[in-house]
Parts: sequence; C-alpha cells; structure tokens
Amino acid sequence: MAKTKTKFFCSECGYESPKWLGKCPGCQAWNSFVEEIETVSKSRGFHGGASEKKEKAVSIINIESSEEARIITENRELNRVLGGGIVPGSLILVGGDPGIGKSTLLLQTSYELTKQECKVLYISGEESVRQTKLRADRLQAISPLLFVLSETNAQFIEAAIVEIRPDFVVIDSIQTVYHPAVESAPGSVSQVRECTGHFMRIAKGKGIATVLVGHVTKEGAIAGPRMLEHMVDCVLYFEGERHHSYRLLRAVKNRFGSTNEIGIFEMQETGLVEVSNPSELFLSERPLGVSGSTVVASMEGTRPVLVELQALVSQTNFPSPRRMATGYDHNRLALIIAVLEKRMGMFLQNQDAYLNIAGGVKLDEPAVDLAVAVSIASSFRDQPTQPFDVIIGEIGLTGEVRGVSRVDQRVREAQKLGFKRMILPQKSLKGWTPPAGIEIIGVNTVAEALSVALV
Repeated sequence: MAKTKTKFFCSECGYESPKWLGKCPGCQAWNSFVEEIETVSKSRGFHGGASEKKEKAVSIINIESSEEARIITENRELNRVLGGGIVPGSLILVGGDPGIGKSTLLLQTSYELTKQECKVLYISGEESVRQTKLRADRLQAISPLLFVLSETNAQFIEAAIVEIRPDFVVIDSIQTVYHPAVESAPGSVSQVRECTGHFMRIAKGKGIATVLVGHVTKEGAIAGPRMLEHMVDCVLYFEGERHHSYRLLRAVKNRFGSTNEIGIFEMQETGLVEVSNPSELFLSERPLGVSGSTVVASMEGTRPVLVELQALVSQTNFPSPRRMATGYDHNRLALIIAVLEKRMGMFLQNQDAYLNIAGGVKLDEPAVDLAVAVSIASSFRDQPTQPFDVIIGEIGLTGEVRGVSRVDQRVREAQKLGFKRMILPQKSLKGWTPPAGIEIIGVNTVAEALSVALV
C-alpha cells in the first residue's frame, strides 16, 4: 500500500525539503516553498520500475559523428530561431503571456508539417476539440494528418502517442497535465517535473519532436520549477504587446543551435505572418532631423538588425534625477551617463534621462554603447543627428571607443537600407573591405564620435 507524506518544494529551482523554509538553500529565493503531498510506493521506482533497458558506457571515439537530421518548416523565422529546423526527438519549451499567440503559432506550424507528410498530434488540456477546430478553421489549417486530442492524463496521452505514432507532438500546456501516480494538483512542482520527465523519455525513446507550452508568471518567467528549463533541449519565449501586432520569438536555450536568435512575426486576421526584413520594420516610423534619435546596427544571434534609439534628457524636478531605460540595461545607461559627465564635461546631475528602444526590442550587446551616448548628448545639447547615420561601438570608462565584432555584416545591412554613413571604432576597420556606396568613419574616442555625429 502506498504511503503518503508531506514535502516542501521550491517553486523556483525545485529544491526539496522535509519542512518549510523561508529562504531556499539552492537558489536563495525567499518565500518560494510550497507544500505538496507525495505518494511513495515500494513497488514503484522513480521511472516506473526495472522494465527499462540498461545502457552501457562506450568510448567516445567509438561513437559515430553525424549531423542531426532536421524537419525544415515553411516558416523561415522559426527555422532560424531553432537553428535550422526541428530536430526529431527534441523537447522544446515555448513560453509567453496569455493571448500572445503561442497556440496560433504551434497550430500553424503543425499544419505546415503535415504538408511534408508528417503526422502531427496536437494535444490541448485547456480547450475542447471543437474549440481547436474553430481556431484551425480561422487559420485555414485543416489536414487529415493533423490529429487533435483534448486530454490531461499523461498516461492516456502516452497511449494516444503509441497508437497514432506521430512525427510531431504539441502539448498545450504542461501545467494542465497530471500524472496519476503523483498525489498533487496539476501545475504543482511535482506534477510539472514528473510529466516533463515522462514526455522527455517518450520523445527521446521514440524520436518524436515534442513541444511543451508553458505558462508564465507575472514576472515573465515560465511557471514551475527552474528545473523545467534545464530538462528540455530548447527554450523559446514568445514576446510582444497584446495590443500591438508584432511578436518576437526568442531562443534563450538551444542545444542544437545558437541562442539569442529572434524571429519576428506580425499578427493578422489569418494568423501569424513572418517578417522577413525586421530592420525596415523597426525604422518605418523613425522621425528625421530630431534630437535624441540615432540608429544602431545590433547583432541578434547571426542576423544584423537596425534599430532606432530614442533618448530624452530634461530638467529634473526631484533631488535625485531619474534614469529610465526600456529595452536596455539600466546599469549600463548609468555607466554611459557617468562617462559623458566625467570625460565630456556634460552636467547631467540635474537632468532626467530616458532611453527607449523602438519596436520593443531588447538590446544587450556592448556595441550599442556609442549610439546610446550620442543619443543622450544629442538630446542634452538639443542638436539633431544626421538622419542617415548608423553608429556602433563599445565605450570604455576612460572615454575610448573599443572594437566590435561582425562589422562587415552590420555595414552591409546599413547599406542595403540606404544609409549613407557608418560611424564605428577605428580598430574595427581592419581585416575587411568596406562596400561601395557608404562612407565609413572610424573614431577612437567618444569626443570624436560626437563631433562627427552631431550636426
């Protein structure tokens, strides 16, 4: 007979404790422990008994090296984020705010895979099969190879997978699925951990690409233990404002490709449509000849993206001036303002400084520093920048401009969109040939960059 006992789990990292603790010893989070009832059976092991096959260790030189075969979808943005396509047997976790379009994206992807004679099983724990059919009708995603199931029992889901033998499985969402052997509510730490491990063994054992949809907390992180992101092969975040039409798909973990890749989509009545030229999108509403506005060429994974930076510096009404940044690191902004004060003699201690990255993009690479400094100086002096300039460069604490990587790709992207000049570090001019039709200006200090950039 099974014996029940109470345990406490950290909702952030999954740390297990026999008693409640105010601070988690694993991740140092406060008030993160939740109480759950766990059933322990002597006849049942952690993974279901001794029926599993025992693996033997082999020398690494005896393992054949081969490229992972991928399923290439018609969605080029999704292929880019995943590193070239969907790897069979991979476990993918997709998170995002409610109503952002996760189910729409996955249902469209499922339909596109059926065009390649792939059998797809779409499992919804939140909607009935009729509701899923209504969405499929709206998206025109109807195919005889697309199977729909409304189920939350993990064992019944496994039985359906064994019966249908699909090539691609979508589980929407993992927080609604429960395993009968775990005596806790669906969505709890124990259930999420056990169900994810259950589907991981199915995906790896049968070579089925599986996508898990995860709910997010109010802070924007995926709900459940942090262990959930460690177990899967790929973690994707679907971002964007619900009242705006553009969505960003960002990879924060990928065992089969590079991280920090982004895919850009536009939500329309017929579903999500990929945006092939994001630079043109982000610059479509850019004002010309306005102080505080600059354009920077940032690398998002392997793709150069041109984004507009907007800075506003105004007289403060408070004893301590405000420093606010949207889409940029707040601490990095304070560092650049300190460099402008110390090295350039700008008195910003009585000025509020606001920085905004247009289009909802988050930039975190050091190559954005010089454009941020030029934007702040332009707004502070009320001097507009040249409307067809692109600025890149990293700033040091002594006011020098350091070199950046992949300069040739950034310059080609700026030239393609019709920009006339490129202000970049002098050290980055070596090792490549600038293309014709765009002026390249190398600078060594922030002072040189300001003298060139400001009208």
